Amino acid sequence: MAKVKTAAAASMTAYADGQPLDKITYLEAKLILKPDRFTSVQSFRDFGKIVKASAKKTGVGFIADPDADRRPEVREITFGDTPDFRLYNNGFILRRRISYLDGFPVGDPEIVFKFRHPDERKATEMDVRPKIAGAYRIKFKAEALPLKDEVGGYRILYSHNCQFGLSQVHDANKQSVATLVKILPGLQSLKRSDSEKISLVNGGIVEEVLLPLGQLDFGKALVGKCDIALWRTRGEHKPLVGEFAFQVKFPSRESIAEKHKKLAAQFYVSLQQDVRDWLALGVTKTAMVYRLNGNEPQSHE
Repeated sequence: MAKVKTAAAASMTAYADGQPLDKITYLEAKLILKPDRFTSVQSFRDFGKIVKASAKKTGVGFIADPDADRRPEVREITFGDTPDFRLYNNGFILRRRISYLDGFPVGDPEIVFKFRHPDERKATEMDVRPKIAGAYRIKFKAEALPLKDEVGGYRILYSHNCQFGLSQVHDANKQSVATLVKILPGLQSLKRSDSEKISLVNGGIVEEVLLPLGQLDFGKALVGKCDIALWRTRGEHKPLVGEFAFQVKFPSRESIAEKHKKLAAQFYVSLQQDVRDWLALGVTKTAMVYRLNGNEPQSHE
């Protein structure tokens, strides 16, 4: 009798060139917040006090960041896509981020290419590696977000990311979809013609104001930075959305004890309850930019 090929057996074990599939080595937990409460840097610090109190209540260590008493960081963020939002509608995000210091851009603009999906297998099997001569960084995350319609739980999106500097893209026409597909082969199936171009999503330029709050210690070296941020449009300074996030890195899932996983989840749910009046459910930062002109694109978020 012929053996039945199971779904697990049919799954990929490596990418096309034989490179083993990437493993999840990050947990990033986010709370999307109403922006109207963030009117000054002091409001960031006030939120940080709630985070510290929630951590203490749940038995999580909190180490304040000395930079929390300084000026927030300012970064410019833009998203690129086709006019019909073909990337976003298929789970892809293409983002550029520029850091500013004393009003001037510093460093190499960072390009982030990510595939985000609630199905871990689909996120894993998407090869996000770029074809560039220089260095790049892969970050495969399990992202925790609140439930879409109620406080006190969470859902997981799997975010398979690649980061590299804009200076490593040497093609003259960086807005060409043909150029994009050459650099990011994972987008090949979305290409329709060589004349297609990408542009700023809704013409929007986001100004991110970010303040580091500190580190959360869940035990056994499971420690992660946490921060608070506000996204607003550049020029009009229209507030879009706030976000609290913490991120921990680990060598493998097996290296994390079950009790530390439970502690992280307990803190995340407890904090939701403590800031329930601040929460904006059912949205993400990226989705807010895609909805600037009232559009409702499809996505896997």
